[in-house]
Parts: sequence; C-alpha cells; structure tokens
Amino acid sequence: MEKKKKRIILYFTATGNSLYIARQLADEDTELLSIPQMVKQDRRDFEADEIGIVYPIYGHMPPNMVREFIKKAKLKADYKFAVLTYGARKCNAVEIWDDISHKAGNPFDYITTIVMVDNWLPNFDMNEQMKIDKRIPENLQRISADLAAQKHWHEPVTEEERQMHAGFMAYTHLDPEVGFLMRSEKYFQVTDACISCAICTTVCPRGNYELASTGVKTEGDCDFCFACIQNCPQKAIQFKPLPNDPLLARGEVNPNARYRNEHVSLWSIKESNRQ
Repeated sequence: MEKKKKRIILYFTATGNSLYIARQLADEDTELLSIPQMVKQDRRDFEADEIGIVYPIYGHMPPNMVREFIKKAKLKADYKFAVLTYGARKCNAVEIWDDISHKAGNPFDYITTIVMVDNWLPNFDMNEQMKIDKRIPENLQRISADLAAQKHWHEPVTEEERQMHAGFMAYTHLDPEVGFLMRSEKYFQVTDACISCAICTTVCPRGNYELASTGVKTEGDCDFCFACIQNCPQKAIQFKPLPNDPLLARGEVNPNARYRNEHVSLWSIKESNRQ
C-alpha cells in the first residue's frame, strides 16, 4: 500500500477567504499553519512531502508579512504549490510571487489564483460583492485535481496584466519590494460606536490594537489586510478621511457593509491572527 503524502499548508487570512481555500485543499493528514502564528513562534523550518501556501493578494502583491516570512522560511518538500486569492484583478500576481520566492530560495512548482469576494473596501461594496457568483467550487475542483496530479504549472500572465500592475504602482507610489506596509494609526480611527469588545485586538495579525482605559488605540506597521475593520461587530473602526491619499481619496463605497467568509468563524480568524 502506497504511503499517503504529508501536506503542510501555510496561510494568511484576514476575512477568511484564504483560510477557507486552505481548508478545502486539506485532508485529514494535512497540517494547516497560520503564517502570523509561525512568525509569532519564530518557526521557520518546515518539512513535508508537499508544502503549499495560500494568501490574499493586496495590489497584486503578497501581504508584507507573507513576503518577509518566505524570505526566512526553509521549505523542504518534493512539491511546492501556491494559491493566491483575489477579488477583481490578479494582474501579474503569479509572476510577482514566482520572483519573490525564487529570490528567497523557495521556488514553487505550481502557482495559480482563485477569485473570491473582493474585500477592498475603498473600491467595492461588500453587499454587492457577496451577490456575485465567483464559481469557487468549480475553480477549487480544478486546483484540487492539479495538486493531486502534482502538476508543474504557473498560471499565465498577459502583457496587459503587467501593464495594469505597473499603472497601479505608479498611481499609488508603493514600493514594489515592500508592497503594503502602512501605519495603522495613520489610516484607521475608532469611533464612539466602540463597545470595547476587544475583537480588534485579537484579529489583527500584527497586534496593533490595544484596549486601554481611554478606549481602543491602534499603532504599528500594518499589512492593510482590513481584518480589524471588517470584523468589528459595531462597525466602529473606520478609515480616517485622507483626501490626498491615492488609496483612500474617495473614502469607502459602503461604510455600512462588512465581510467575513460565510464558512469561517470569527473564532477561526482570532485563532489564526492573535498576537
């Protein structure tokens, strides 16, 4: 009888999309590991027959925490795969990850994308996004079949997609070697609607929120994952008015709409991210 392959899947999640995909690609022999928890534990060495990574793209790039993690990680496996979740435009996300992982000495055999609900609040209404059929089951079936066959393949990228990403970077002035690494105190504010439930203190993968005697405070390097703003039950966390910032000049499309993947509990987000 052939020995079953051991699979490790490392994931980063803010609203549950990537955790949901990671779970769907796992079986009873798969070890699911949260990247923020691995960073917290300073765990860098991983060995299995197959190692996968699942993360959301922000501006077509990996979250900064994922980028820094892969630079230090030692992944020992015969087969490595990456699944990148996105909502509207993937652009050249596959090539960006291929470049980052190659430079880190961790090249991947298989890299693909899967479209999900887009949780980028400045551009999308979460209520409208949730109505769109993103054909997730069909795409998951394709990816699962590819992984079962240990397919060696990188999803193709068009020149138009490369140019779209270049335009985005020129518009936002983000550093391509860093991606989104903002300051939470610059972009987020806590309103009087806050009831000090402290959910924000446990869903932030960087631990940027603190429950103080004067209320909730936020400060620190921020991946712009929006776990705080999306998971606040009172919608008490909002973007600060920043009319001159290219990312938030228009504010939010619908400040009353928030999103978490319907298959993922708030507890799971906390368990993945708490610092």
